Amino acid sequence: MRLRFRFGWIPLLATVVVVAIGIALGNWQVRRAEEKIAVAAAIVEQGKLPPLVIGDRGGVQGYDRVGTSAHPTYRRIRVTGEFVPTWPVFLDNRPYAGRAGFYLAMPFRIAGSDRHVLVLRGWLPRDPREYGRVPDYATPAGTTTVEGIVVAGAGHVMQLGTAAPVKPGAIVQNLEVTDVARASGLRLEPFLVQQTGPQVAGDPIVRDWPAPDTGIDKHRGYAVQWYALAAMAALFFVITGFRSGRKQVE
Repeated sequence: MRLRFRFGWIPLLATVVVVAIGIALGNWQVRRAEEKIAVAAAIVEQGKLPPLVIGDRGGVQGYDRVGTSAHPTYRRIRVTGEFVPTWPVFLDNRPYAGRAGFYLAMPFRIAGSDRHVLVLRGWLPRDPREYGRVPDYATPAGTTTVEGIVVAGAGHVMQLGTAAPVKPGAIVQNLEVTDVARASGLRLEPFLVQQTGPQVAGDPIVRDWPAPDTGIDKHRGYAVQWYALAAMAALFFVITGFRSGRKQVE
């Protein structure tokens, strides 16, 4: 039996639209994956650079480069100054090793300056018996040096209910540097320092930070899905065209 294809303008136009959308979105996801690959490479390169030194011996060595570098994020940094212990803020819904807990954020005054950086000091466990209670922790008094990684933010989680006002000791879902600066009146720089260092005996603060997720595989997976949609639309158009043509002959 001779095969016959039944052509229709409406099915063709619908197929062209779906295929075009699938290819366009697939290409976009590929570009996003390439951008994330570049970010991953930048993270590796930043890790090879010597740490920026801020406030060392009363100076602000290399400080301007933090704000002007093309890729300041994930740069190692060493800051000398003092913590502002009266302004702790706790970021909720930050689990670690299967346990519920908080990230502790605290302003840090740069030595020899009126400027501050917001330091993510680490993870603290939640008291399972009392929601709003956080464990005791120690804050170094006087001048100290903090080593860490420059990060753009503390990460975002789903906001549950109305956001709590930012104030000393507040437990919040998400936190921006500008929120702390506005509420505290402190001059904070537009980045955070993710403090690193070994676990101190007796200190409940954990500094085992998760590796940044660039999401490369996710974008590649989405790209495959969009390309598959375009291929399926084209295949569906061809199959239904031949089926309609066969029925017409019969």
